[in-house]
Order: sequence, then structure tokens, then C-alpha cells
Amino acid sequence: MIGIIFDMDGVMYRGKKPIDGAREVINFLKENGIPFAFFTNNSTKNARMYREKLLGMGIDVEEERIVTSGYATARYLETHFEEGPIFVIGGKGLQEEIKKIGWPVISVEEARERWREIQYVVVGLDPALTYEKLKYGTLAIRNGAHFIGTNPDTTYPTEEGLYPGAGSVIAALKASTEREPLIIGKPNEPAYEVVMEKLGDVDEVWMVGDRLDTDIAFAKRFGMKAVMVLTGVSTLKDVEKSEVKPDLILPSVGELLEYLKVKVEASK
Repeated sequence: MIGIIFDMDGVMYRGKKPIDGAREVINFLKENGIPFAFFTNNSTKNARMYREKLLGMGIDVEEERIVTSGYATARYLETHFEEGPIFVIGGKGLQEEIKKIGWPVISVEEARERWREIQYVVVGLDPALTYEKLKYGTLAIRNGAHFIGTNPDTTYPTEEGLYPGAGSVIAALKASTEREPLIIGKPNEPAYEVVMEKLGDVDEVWMVGDRLDTDIAFAKRFGMKAVMVLTGVSTLKDVEKSEVKPDLILPSVGELLEYLKVKVEASK
């Protein structure tokens, strides 16, 4: 059986605007019992918030199908590290995912006195980024705290164009600490482990994404069919220059529907 993993920003929507055909593709998968999941490297929202966003666009998806890099990061911390104080540079979604595991979280106000206690600095896209957050993150990492990044995306697509992504925030801390972070999200293994749990037992996986360096690299690394759409970050010119090549390039996710119909017919 085929299973589909979708990226979200630049694939299902740009900012608050849905991509034409996205709803029809999801409805087709549901009607035909094809397993699918979403994995977004954007950690500013959690699954509940993304479900609400999709619902507002007429796309009805259960929370259980949605995985964020924030969720994957919290899961990885819980299973691979010992509990300790965490300093989070990131949006509300990441903050909530980290709080769920029950480890002590040190706020920026508390960090002024307690930055030496911080054992983990977790960094994602932070729309409310301040110099003070970068300062205490730097001090903690230089003091020996683990440096963990949710995802490497340097930008993300919106209606206006490309905004700075988590990778841009991480880059600032890499520069100030001279340390390399552990990155959890696509194209890395922790992301694969978590999203495959959601998909279940499938014979073939298609990864539908808009970025060569995360989505398509992720697909290639783990033996998935790499489907790239041109509604997000990477362009045809980028593909020409890249060593990472998609198996299929589509104008948008809406065109995936015809390929899925062929696949379903062939399996009957």
C-alpha cells in the first residue's frame, strides 16, 4: 500500500492562502483509504493549531495525522536525554510541545539569573525573537548546554515572499557559540522515525514537498518517492543546480490527484 507524507508551508498553503486542489487531494486520499500524514518543519504551531488552520481552508484532518518539528524535538528529548532545565527560543507551538514532557523550562526573565542552570537550548522559528533570547542562549551553550535545533529551514514561504526561518535563528547561535546543533526535523532521522509511526505499515512512501534541501533530501535519504511542487521555496532553476533531484515535479499539489487516481486504478 502507498502512504503519502505532505509538507505544509508552500505545499498545502502559502501563509493564510490555500493552494488550489489541496482539499481535493486530501478528500481523495480519505475516500480511498490511503494512509497519509503531514510533517511540517515549522514549529511555531502545534498539531491542534495546524488542524484549526487547515479547517479554516476547508481541509479536515485529524490532529493525529499532523507532526511538527516541535513535536519531534520534544519526543527526541524525552527518549534520548535525561531530564534537565530547558531554554526555548521558539514560537508558541514549540513552547507547548516542550512543556508537555514536563521538564523545567527557564523563561527569558528567569535566564537573567539562572542561565548557568540551563542544560538544553532548544531553538526553532521564533516570531518574537529578541537579542536577549540570543544572548542567554549563547551564554548557556558556551557554558555546556546541549544545542538542539528543530529544523534547518533558513526561510519559509508566505503570501509576501520568503521570511526568515528557524535555520536563520540557529545560524546566529552557531556564529556566536562556534557550536554545531543537533537538528531534529527533515531531512534527519528523528523526523523519519516519528512520521512513519503515523503512517503505519505501507509498502511505498511518497514525500510531497517544496524544498530541495529538506523535503526532497528527506525523501531521497529514506527511499521515498520525491514529489516536488513549485508553489513554495525551490524552483526549477534550483533543481538544475542541485545534486538532489526529485522523482516528479508538479506545478502544485492539485496535479497530484491524477497520479493518485492512476495508482489506485492500478492496484484494483
